[in-house]
Amino acid sequence: MSAADSPPKKPSIRSDWISKTLAGQLLGLALALLASALFSDLTRASLALSPRGQLAMWMVAPLWLGIAGGVYFFRSGLQAWLWLGGATLLSAAALLALRA
Repeated sequence: MSAADSPPKKPSIRSDWISKTLAGQLLGLALALLASALFSDLTRASLALSPRGQLAMWMVAPLWLGIAGGVYFFRSGLQAWLWLGGATLLSAAALLALRA
């Protein structure tokens, strides 16, 4: 088998991993904080302040890590920024609408 018959090799590291990482870190944190605030506001009537505050506080880290790890499934860094940015804007709008 000659070199011309072998399939082309894919690059081992994509060039946009920095963009994906930054999207996961920055927008992932914002999205996790907004999800925590939404949870706190939506459970205001059913949970007392102490357990609600603890749940809202402790859910930020797993959400942020999940988003930061899942960002590498996007095809490009631009796609990661657009999807996470859209989700962040949608969550912020939902929080503002809920508080209005």
